[in-house]
Amino acid sequence: MSDKIIKELQQFREFKKAFKFCQLPLEEVDGTLCCDGLPLYDNEGKLIGESEKWINVGFMIKSPLSRILSNLFPYEFEFRGCKLQSLEGFFQGIKFKNPSIQKYVFAYNGLNAYSLKAASDYHWQDEGNLYFQGTLLKRDSAEYEAIVDELYISAAQNPLYRQALKNADRMLIHSIGKTDKNETVLTRLEYETVINTLSAFLKNADRS
Repeated sequence: MSDKIIKELQQFREFKKAFKFCQLPLEEVDGTLCCDGLPLYDNEGKLIGESEKWINVGFMIKSPLSRILSNLFPYEFEFRGCKLQSLEGFFQGIKFKNPSIQKYVFAYNGLNAYSLKAASDYHWQDEGNLYFQGTLLKRDSAEYEAIVDELYISAAQNPLYRQALKNADRMLIHSIGKTDKNETVLTRLEYETVINTLSAFLKNADRS
């Protein structure tokens, strides 16, 4: 890990301790799924990317910031000596026990990386265990949260991803995210927490 990432990661973790993230609720209003009182779907049944209160992050949503802030968007960066082509590549790669195969997964981005889970011979949900470079990583652990923080700080070294995060001027939501840690490697709450905190952290660093 470079000295720059070590320093920024430490600063980010301190910032995260003080940052108060409050997740916006999803609820039905008159039969329509809404976030903070505003509809999530348009009249054609397609997800809305941006409202006056939020930006809904999703690779398939037709809004520039929604798409490029998605984990599936192709951003090249390095993490603990591994070259990744997207954040999604990491989250799919840790579902593979074999470190050699994992490296292949890290080289994919977008929907291709997401689809590679079909090639795994290991079902991580059975025991809640993930793997990074051959080392066991418990899904529901402080160690896992720490590695996710480091991952996003590493991704933020990519100047395009970094600027996109700083350009986000509203709450970032991920309305289609799952909520159960036993079903996903990153819940809606975990994702929204880290991405909103990181966005605020980077903007605060510019003002300092």
